[in-house]
Amino acid sequence: MPSKFPSARAGLEGTSGDSTAPVVEKAGVSPEAAEVAGLDALELQPQRDKGQRGKRIWKNTWPKLAAIAIVLLVWQIVVWAEWKPIYVLPSPETVFTDLGSVITTADFWDGVRVTMTRAFTGFLLAVVIGTIIGALVSQFAPLRAAIGSLITGLQTMPSIMWFPLAILLFQLSESAILFVVILGAAPSVANGLISGIDYVPRTWLRVGQVLGMRGVAKYRHLILPASLPSFISGLKQGWAFSWRSLMAGELLVIVPGALSIGVRMQQARDLSDSSLVICYIIVVLIIGILIDVLFNAADNALRRRWGLLSS
Repeated sequence: MPSKFPSARAGLEGTSGDSTAPVVEKAGVSPEAAEVAGLDALELQPQRDKGQRGKRIWKNTWPKLAAIAIVLLVWQIVVWAEWKPIYVLPSPETVFTDLGSVITTADFWDGVRVTMTRAFTGFLLAVVIGTIIGALVSQFAPLRAAIGSLITGLQTMPSIMWFPLAILLFQLSESAILFVVILGAAPSVANGLISGIDYVPRTWLRVGQVLGMRGVAKYRHLILPASLPSFISGLKQGWAFSWRSLMAGELLVIVPGALSIGVRMQQARDLSDSSLVICYIIVVLIIGILIDVLFNAADNALRRRWGLLSS
């Protein structure tokens, strides 16, 4: 009996006419793998034309450039108004001229190296510690009842409050600075992971259980990927806390022989060199913005990949 919808029947049978013909398969790809790949493709947003990348970059860049222009204009207007003497509040031209001279010196880049080594070391340790704590707290109710509120309390506590204790424990050393950086960042990382795991749909967990996911495999293939957006937000917030903690630490804890950005800023303040102080403030701001751009790029790429971000 002829089919009412021959094209639909042909599609179901895998041919355009002969229902007994074998289904054409891609080399090296099983039918089961092809079906799974097709299902995954339904969840993911299609890849967009790479030619639009320049437009997206400009769309994200021009508001930042406009904000910088406004700040410089207001700064120059305040200087023209002579609110403070020129040696206290120098003009943008003076500051950027001095900044151009500073960044060409080897001492400046040595200070940047010291600061960024501390920043990345402390942050990576905080990520490891925060991830472990977050995973344990999210899975064990008694542990959450015991220290769940403590983690939030540590996150809201000003990092500078830890420095007196850090100096007593570790003296004026790198360990004192790293101690405070870790305490500043780890709670945010842990809370980000806990929030992400809490919002994993229960249906997904039941499906994972049916598929036989247990222990490490369950975290690796189900829980961590599902909680990744919230975890990235926790990493971003953790970096912000660790960066602020580090800058405070470099102003308070001066380690002999380690001339970091904070130490050089303190030296400029001791010499009453306002222009140089502002130069280092700008350097710290630029580094913070660059790291934020990296986190935003990772977050946007993840959300775009899963179809959570409009074009």
